[in-house]
Amino acid sequence: MKTTQRFALSAVTAVMLVGLVGCAGMTQQEKNTAIGAGVGAVGGAVLTGGSAVGTVGGAAVGGVIGHEVGK
Repeated sequence: MKTTQRFALSAVTAVMLVGLVGCAGMTQQEKNTAIGAGVGAVGGAVLTGGSAVGTVGGAAVGGVIGHEVGK
Protein backbone atom coordinates (compact mmCIF):
# COMPACT_ATOMS: atom_id res chain seq x y z
CA MET A 1 0.00 0.00 0.00
CA LYS A 2 1.21 3.50 -0.69
CA THR A 3 1.99 5.76 2.23
CA THR A 4 -0.87 8.10 1.30
CA GLN A 5 -3.37 5.25 1.28
CA ARG A 6 -2.16 4.00 4.64
CA PHE A 7 -2.42 7.47 6.12
CA ALA A 8 -5.92 8.04 4.72
CA LEU A 9 -7.12 4.66 5.93
CA SER A 10 -5.61 5.20 9.37
CA ALA A 11 -7.09 8.69 9.68
CA VAL A 12 -10.56 7.56 8.63
CA THR A 13 -10.41 4.60 11.00
CA ALA A 14 -9.34 6.80 13.90
CA VAL A 15 -12.13 9.29 13.24
CA MET A 16 -14.63 6.47 12.95
CA LEU A 17 -13.56 4.92 16.26
CA VAL A 18 -13.69 8.26 18.07
CA GLY A 19 -17.10 8.93 16.54
CA LEU A 20 -18.49 5.59 17.62
CA VAL A 21 -17.53 6.26 21.24
CA GLY A 22 -20.06 9.10 21.25
CA CYS A 23 -22.92 6.88 20.06
CA ALA A 24 -24.25 6.06 23.53
CA GLY A 25 -27.25 8.40 23.33
CA MET A 26 -28.05 7.83 19.66
CA THR A 27 -31.04 6.04 18.20
CA GLN A 28 -30.44 2.87 16.18
CA GLN A 29 -31.08 4.77 12.94
CA GLU A 30 -28.50 7.41 13.86
CA LYS A 31 -25.99 4.69 14.70
CA ASN A 32 -26.63 2.99 11.35
CA THR A 33 -26.11 6.31 9.57
CA ALA A 34 -22.82 6.94 11.37
CA ILE A 35 -21.57 3.41 10.74
CA GLY A 36 -22.58 3.60 7.09
CA ALA A 37 -20.73 6.90 6.69
CA GLY A 38 -17.61 5.45 8.31
CA VAL A 39 -17.61 2.33 6.19
CA GLY A 40 -18.34 4.39 3.07
CA ALA A 41 -15.46 6.74 3.83
CA VAL A 42 -13.03 3.86 4.21
CA GLY A 43 -14.32 2.24 1.02
CA GLY A 44 -14.13 5.51 -0.90
CA ALA A 45 -10.60 6.15 0.32
CA VAL A 46 -9.43 2.69 -0.66
CA LEU A 47 -11.12 2.71 -4.08
CA THR A 48 -9.84 6.15 -5.05
CA GLY A 49 -6.34 5.84 -3.66
CA GLY A 50 -6.92 8.09 -0.68
CA SER A 51 -8.33 11.11 -2.49
CA ALA A 52 -10.45 13.48 -0.42
CA VAL A 53 -13.22 13.50 -3.02
CA GLY A 54 -13.51 9.71 -2.96
CA THR A 55 -13.47 9.62 0.84
CA VAL A 56 -16.16 12.29 1.20
CA GLY A 57 -18.25 10.77 -1.59
CA GLY A 58 -18.02 7.34 -0.01
CA ALA A 59 -19.02 8.78 3.36
CA ALA A 60 -22.05 10.50 1.86
CA VAL A 61 -23.24 7.41 0.01
CA GLY A 62 -22.58 5.16 3.01
CA GLY A 63 -24.44 7.55 5.32
CA VAL A 64 -27.50 7.55 3.07
CA ILE A 65 -27.46 3.76 2.82
CA GLY A 66 -27.05 3.39 6.58
CA HIS A 67 -29.90 5.82 7.18
CA GLU A 68 -32.22 3.95 4.84
CA VAL A 69 -31.33 0.54 6.28
CA GLY A 70 -32.17 1.86 9.74
CA LYS A 71 -35.77 2.67 8.81
